[in-house]
Amino acid sequence: MSPSRGWAWANATPAGPEPSGGHGLAVDLAPKRPEASMPDASVVLYEERDSLAIITINRPEKLNTLNEAVIQGIADGIDAATASPDVSAIILRGAGRTFTAGYDLNPGDSRTPWARRYGAKEVDARPGAWDPVRDYQFMGYNMKRFMKLWECPKPVIAQMHGYALGGGTDLLLCADLIFMAEDAIIGYPPSRVYGTPTTMMWVYRLGLEHAKQFLLSGDQVDAPTALRIGLVSKVFPLDRLAGETEAYARRFQHIPANQLALNKLLINQAYENMGLRTTQMFGTFFDGITRHTEEALRWAEDFRKVGFRETISRRDAPFGDYGERPR
Repeated sequence: MSPSRGWAWANATPAGPEPSGGHGLAVDLAPKRPEASMPDASVVLYEERDSLAIITINRPEKLNTLNEAVIQGIADGIDAATASPDVSAIILRGAGRTFTAGYDLNPGDSRTPWARRYGAKEVDARPGAWDPVRDYQFMGYNMKRFMKLWECPKPVIAQMHGYALGGGTDLLLCADLIFMAEDAIIGYPPSRVYGTPTTMMWVYRLGLEHAKQFLLSGDQVDAPTALRIGLVSKVFPLDRLAGETEAYARRFQHIPANQLALNKLLINQAYENMGLRTTQMFGTFFDGITRHTEEALRWAEDFRKVGFRETISRRDAPFGDYGERPR
């Protein structure tokens, strides 16, 4: 058994403190950009111990919302765990009160792929003009990095507590197994306005009936329901979640790596042959379209005028979920 090793990633920034319990070197794998901001702590933590790689989203003050640094940090962590001979399985989790509340709608980051071009000439666009290919390039890049969980030859378990919402479910549902706290909530409320799932794992994990039930309504999925319909593998009390997840994941060290890789590939290819990649292409394009409808543009205007909390409350209150009471 190898000793515990830890790294900390803050994409394109100096690394912050290493994870608790780790005693390895803190490194930054991304190329330096002089315009990058310097956060106080790393937004993704990586640790290897007891045959496991543990990747932790570390933005608890922002409810672990996803920005460029977080998404790239997770992708880098999956790559590191894939390459490590000391890792048999991977656990993805969130620090603080929640797994992830979805995309950071106020990233304030000029380094995101929005700033990149795809070979087209610059156009002096009128206000409100939308380039669907540029949008697809950006969201598709995120989707492809989420799919690293799916493509990794080693088992990936998501240790999910609190909330996994919106784009956070695009990440969560790419894991091989999901272990959920008994009081946690999963959902895609952007189905009500401003989004469609890009990895679109809902339909492949749930089938037609339940995928329509939750994606047409945007309704939340509590832990008992998630377990009953097969969206997650196991449900535990919060105080047992971490221990149970790690104990289960350590079992994989007793199975040859090639056996794990081949069985995972065998299962995954069945879903690939059911059109998974084509569905993801449409889901990513449709996500851009739904963010540029008249209703979506009005919703975004409200967001700027009255703020995040009030805008979300107005969206969800008629349904009485995600912490809102019916109005």
